[in-house]
Amino acid sequence: MADPSSYRPRPGEIPDSPGVYRFRDEHRRVIYVGKAKSLRQRLANYFQDLANLHPRTRTMVTTAASVEWTVVSTEVEALQLEYSWIKEYDPRFNVKYRDDKSYPYLAVTMNEEFPRVQVMRGHKKKGVRYFGPYGHAWAIRDTVDLLLRVFPVRTCSAGVFKNAARTGRPCLLGYIGKCSAPCVGRIGSEDHQELAEEFCDFMAGRTGTYLRRLEKQMMEAAEEMEYERAARLRDDIEALKKAMEKNAVVLADATDADLVAVAEDELEAAVQIFHVRGGRVRGQRGWVTDKVEEITTGALVEHALQQLYGEERGDTVPKEVLVPALPEPVEPVQEWLTVRRGANVSLRIPQRGDKKALMETVQRNAQQALVLHKTKRASDLTTRSRALEEIAEALDLDSAPLRIECYDISHLQGDDVVASMVVFEDGLQRKGEYRRFQIKGFAGQDDVRSMHEVITRRFRRYLAEKERTGEWTDGEESAVDGESALPEGAPLTTSLKDDDGRPRKFAYPPQLIVVDGGRPQVAAARRALDELGIDDIAVCGLAKRLEEVWVPGEDDPVVLPRTSEGLYMLQRVRDEAHRFAITYQRTKRAKRFRAGPLDDVPGLGETRKQALIKHFGSVKKLRSATIEQIQEVPGIGRKTAETIAAALAQAAPAAPAVNTATGEIIDDGEPDTTGGSPGEPVTAGLPDERRGQET
Repeated sequence: MADPSSYRPRPGEIPDSPGVYRFRDEHRRVIYVGKAKSLRQRLANYFQDLANLHPRTRTMVTTAASVEWTVVSTEVEALQLEYSWIKEYDPRFNVKYRDDKSYPYLAVTMNEEFPRVQVMRGHKKKGVRYFGPYGHAWAIRDTVDLLLRVFPVRTCSAGVFKNAARTGRPCLLGYIGKCSAPCVGRIGSEDHQELAEEFCDFMAGRTGTYLRRLEKQMMEAAEEMEYERAARLRDDIEALKKAMEKNAVVLADATDADLVAVAEDELEAAVQIFHVRGGRVRGQRGWVTDKVEEITTGALVEHALQQLYGEERGDTVPKEVLVPALPEPVEPVQEWLTVRRGANVSLRIPQRGDKKALMETVQRNAQQALVLHKTKRASDLTTRSRALEEIAEALDLDSAPLRIECYDISHLQGDDVVASMVVFEDGLQRKGEYRRFQIKGFAGQDDVRSMHEVITRRFRRYLAEKERTGEWTDGEESAVDGESALPEGAPLTTSLKDDDGRPRKFAYPPQLIVVDGGRPQVAAARRALDELGIDDIAVCGLAKRLEEVWVPGEDDPVVLPRTSEGLYMLQRVRDEAHRFAITYQRTKRAKRFRAGPLDDVPGLGETRKQALIKHFGSVKKLRSATIEQIQEVPGIGRKTAETIAAALAQAAPAAPAVNTATGEIIDDGEPDTTGGSPGEPVTAGLPDERRGQET
């Protein structure tokens, strides 16, 4: 625990200007980001008697080891910079609204030739119209199913669309009248675009026009005694009205607004947002956060607005935002929202009428969400705390292991040997700190030796970063030991830069290392730490067969009861490491199987490889082509054509492929796409269980 006076800036160092400040811990990791109208006055509040500070503020300043600041010109710039740094550094003590899911939106891909209606989550894409968010994906599908009677817009995936176009047969929706079937030419691109625009207009709240038009058409059909057509139009009108009923009118003046309500106690706060479009509630969402310091309702609202609109632009930011309390000062926040929308945004507290009544409803939802969260969290916190205490007691640790790292080795019969490292903090996953390794010290299958190599490399990096006190250089990771610094889900080719003060690779040590295995793997991990002179990190292993917990230097395992929360947590950690390792191993194996002779041609990217295969039909035909013929492919110059010809001439031709079901030898041994490999074994396409077991 640090003494705040040890890093308190000297008098006169802090400027009396707007700015953003960062507190860092002893590992140089940013743990808190804040903004201030006056940096001098704001920071002075942190360096007072600890007894006068909020309990969590006291924890933050005693965890920190340094503070630094950046001066900006205006409070709006401070707001923007604070938001950027919170997103970048993910500080542990900042107000972060824990959203337990990615809310689904109804999306219309207007950027495609034939727009598609679908459910989308995550980041918004350019050229796509979004409606929502909705609480559940099924609510979107129910609404779309009703509207497709009147607006039969395409809903199928690209693969289904192309297959229908190839066969000349539409999908089931095309046969039952819920798709206009552009895949088989029943409707042109322009007409389908217009149909999608009408769908978007209806979803945006402009419903009266379409209802009146359908009612007029129904009456005309009835007058002309076309009763079947009139009945269909009647059913269409009922479907539209039913879809409209799902979102009752709450504001009679067709207002576009977001209503934000906050329910709070001394430690936590819940935020609820109602999205009102065209006077109807189109979506609802909510978050819960810890209150790290004494913070006003207006400040909680400000943080909520940052999270809600930080990535939004244009019409997704409504004209009106109604809140229970205004941030102080309100002008910078309102100006920030106006910039993001591109037009004036009204940020205010509703005082009377329908808007105040609706705000009271949102407030009740927020209060109920807070009560529900506290009920769940009380049980969850108790369970996690008990699990960590049981682990500490079973392994004879001085304190509960708040950070646990688990390692697993994966390979397929000794090929593509990789390892995974997963991180749990306070019993919860920290997927952003997951890491993966390629075993490069030797070839073949040796889990014990692999474990020793991985632990050595990971903690050698930790010692190096500790010695450098968090100073990093861009691009260094790929050159050291072969560790992959990519978080889970990032592509293999992603380039991650480590900015100053954000050591996010191996700078944080765990209190406990768990290895997937028994006594040999545990001994290898302990030996690796001893060789590096690290003696303050505990090690254990979890063997799969009997779920025994092994510790270094003991002949007998520690047996935890089957009902133990500690054993359950160790199993969760071990299984997550196994899953992450298997995923990486399969990715590497699939990449190796897809390799072909064109992959060895320097400077030849995926697009030009596909163009070559499409032009010639197969690698075999490309191999026999002349340089002039290769130059006929768009984007291929003479120098590139010569390089391709030379590379294919050096590569050995593939062995004839064999149909394993019939024994037939296929004449063309070269793969027709870049997805195959010359000379690839015939077992490459077989299921995993026929080629060996992954570990």
